[in-house]
Amino acid sequence: MVTSTGPSRRIVLAGLGGAALAAPALTPASAQPVVLRWWSPQTAPAQREAYNFQIRTFQEANPGVTVNFEATSDEGYPAQMAAAFASGQVPNVVTHLPSFAVSQYWANNLLEPFNSVIDAIGPANFFEGANRIYEVAPGQFAGTGIGGSAANMMWLRQDLMREAGVTEVPRTWDQLRDACRRMQRGPVFGAPLPYARNSMTSLIFICFVHGAGGSIFTPDLQVNVENDAFRNALEFYKSMREFCPPGATNYSWGDSLTAFVSGATATGIYTGRVLANVATQNPRIASSVTCHMYPTISAATPHWTFNDFPSVMIPKGASNIEMTRRFAAHLFRADGYIRQLHAAPGHVLPVLRPIYESAEYQANPLIQANRPAVQLMSQAASAGHNLGWETTRHRPNVRAGQIVASHVFAEAVQRFVSNNEPIATVVSDVARRLEQLMRA
Repeated sequence: MVTSTGPSRRIVLAGLGGAALAAPALTPASAQPVVLRWWSPQTAPAQREAYNFQIRTFQEANPGVTVNFEATSDEGYPAQMAAAFASGQVPNVVTHLPSFAVSQYWANNLLEPFNSVIDAIGPANFFEGANRIYEVAPGQFAGTGIGGSAANMMWLRQDLMREAGVTEVPRTWDQLRDACRRMQRGPVFGAPLPYARNSMTSLIFICFVHGAGGSIFTPDLQVNVENDAFRNALEFYKSMREFCPPGATNYSWGDSLTAFVSGATATGIYTGRVLANVATQNPRIASSVTCHMYPTISAATPHWTFNDFPSVMIPKGASNIEMTRRFAAHLFRADGYIRQLHAAPGHVLPVLRPIYESAEYQANPLIQANRPAVQLMSQAASAGHNLGWETTRHRPNVRAGQIVASHVFAEAVQRFVSNNEPIATVVSDVARRLEQLMRA
């Protein structure tokens, strides 16, 4: 069981992440050299540089061990993971998949327990509640978070707001529509919402359902879509299509991000990666960019933040399991972990309080220049949820990954928005398919 105490803040910042886990020493007389495989869909150049540092420091501390990084895909990881499990050629460590993927793999008996890694990192070093979403049974953890995210923040161009006479940050959907209508002029569109058959459309649409005051499931995991909240979300999502670029029918995460960063849209919906991308790709707008909580149907309807809880997990059957656990803990050693977080400041937020409070983390120029935005995203992420755990009242949903991969919500958006099918038919079909997926 994970204990209630752990290494101190000083130990964390001095370099935890492996020292607390015993691993067999490798000597010339030992068996074949150890090769570990690390998979992640987060592969931007700055992140790869941070990963290379973490790999190098681990290899230096563990002679005879080689770590190979292999890129996966946000959209393609379910098939890639399925192939790895089917072949028995699983990676040792997988990072940055959403927490609901961890729950699903655990439910299918495909993951190693993660308790010893959390013990090595130090349970007391995590923000309160950070590991709750990974506690698949009392005292049993299937993984942990490599960070937190606030994936549906609203990004605004304050310069375009002033030019259009928009004096208040939109709080409601009607105000958002009005602001987009007024700021949409010339080559600039109002918003970069996705309308493609992919995970981004499904996940962002789930945010709008919660923004309408609804949920996909009841707290006891009964299907909960045949109601006004779900229909209102569909209607509003359709109403926003006129403010999105023509290419939004094919948008995924990168396309939506690029649309805002490039200046093609006046608003954005994304994590804090916007800050780094604007700074490097379009610095002329940097002083005008700000973020806020995404609007909801009314001011009385609370915000709902989508946090996919980017994870760390160990597939069952991974080779060299003790060294694998040691490497998983090493990913949280301060020098490498802070480099990884700084690769895209505000995108993945620290799950360790001593790291967040450290001078090294806070010293990043983008974090310093955008302290209110980073603080807002951190607060939003800490209170965030996803389909695997919709609210604090909800039971964990181990079918969430399978549901997202089915594209049931993205197809509903396409049918209603692009094909103009009757809303009653679309909603009824969504309810039926969700029932089937929950029974599968």
